[in-house]
Amino acid sequence: MTIQEIQEEIVDEFSMFDDWMQRYEYMIELGKSLPLIEEKYKTDNNIIKGCQSKVWVHAEMNDDKIEFTADSDAIITKGIIAILIRAFSGQHPKDIIDADTSFIDEIGLKEHLSPTRANGLVSMIKQLKMYAIAYQTQLN
Repeated sequence: MTIQEIQEEIVDEFSMFDDWMQRYEYMIELGKSLPLIEEKYKTDNNIIKGCQSKVWVHAEMNDDKIEFTADSDAIITKGIIAILIRAFSGQHPKDIIDADTSFIDEIGLKEHLSPTRANGLVSMIKQLKMYAIAYQTQLN
């Protein structure tokens, strides 16, 4: 699936819920299915700066596609990074770099997060795209 198709799928899933309590519960469930980062990658180098909670992300290339794993010490944040990894993991670096992230606004996520969590969300997106830029540079 393309990033766009995955994002549309996420928007459809979130639209099934009537209120934000249900959406938060769904995000927590998504966090539980997150491809977990190996303990050896839970280092300061892999912590996303700008997040209130600790969020670790590891990226590696497999067959010209980036595979992301992550973890967080907070359940909501774990759900947020799970949504982003679902959209971007297993994709080509260039596709990640070029990806539109307006699906975050479509599901209303940013407006329903505290300002510090919303900043953390922006930091997570930036970090995933930075990994993509680094790997794209290696491919060129």
